[in-house]
Amino acid sequence: IGIIQSRGLGDLVISLPIADYYRQQGHDIYWPIARPFMTSMTLAAPWVNWIPLDPDPGSYFYDTPKDMLEKLACDEIIPLYQALTHQNFHTTNYFQHTKFDQYKYIRAQVPFEQKWRLSDCVTRHRDREQELFDKITASLGGQDRPYILVHVSGSDHRAAFDTDVIPKDIPAIEITELTDSIWDWLMAIEQASAVISVDSVYSNIIDQMRLLDDDSRYFIPRSHIGLTPVLGCYWTWLDNLNLSKQAQTIAVK
Repeated sequence: IGIIQSRGLGDLVISLPIADYYRQQGHDIYWPIARPFMTSMTLAAPWVNWIPLDPDPGSYFYDTPKDMLEKLACDEIIPLYQALTHQNFHTTNYFQHTKFDQYKYIRAQVPFEQKWRLSDCVTRHRDREQELFDKITASLGGQDRPYILVHVSGSDHRAAFDTDVIPKDIPAIEITELTDSIWDWLMAIEQASAVISVDSVYSNIIDQMRLLDDDSRYFIPRSHIGLTPVLGCYWTWLDNLNLSKQAQTIAVK
């Protein structure tokens, strides 16, 4: 099976359980992706035959991956883009009736509930997670001190929210590119009192792996309803761009 979804990281995470669904049926998976994402994805899913792609305007998203997969003689090639310039994916009869992540699963003929089985197909590297966690807790002065993780940058968007929701005595740590793998943050996420995340790869991971308790997830939207993923867990939604004050305060455990 060949998969066409060359980027971005959030889309790759959303789509990974689709690949695992076919792997469980005995298929080999071939998947061309943008080279900058190779480390994260090869660490998480070494069972996929990841193929690095270098940016090439005009063919990078679809034509080049398609040519690669055809040369590999894949039995089936599944494009997971909902819409793409010069392609007619948006003309399918279910395009206007689904969110973009639902579209991927319908297009791949995979049950949508598979999306929340991300934990089953991700290889965790506890040593790497521990190393990052130790750096974070060292900056706090000890592992027993509670903290809140904040992620406000997604693709080309940086969110703003009312920071009054964060208790004054609780440090907030921003999720940034401290390592070359997004998955190294898993332990830090699990140990956090709460996570405030814009719609991004990290909110996808938390939701799809069902990390944290229901009162510990805070979501900041950034896209139109059709481009906002379906969330399977409970999240408290915060307004973006500080448009209004939030009445609630995060409860620290």
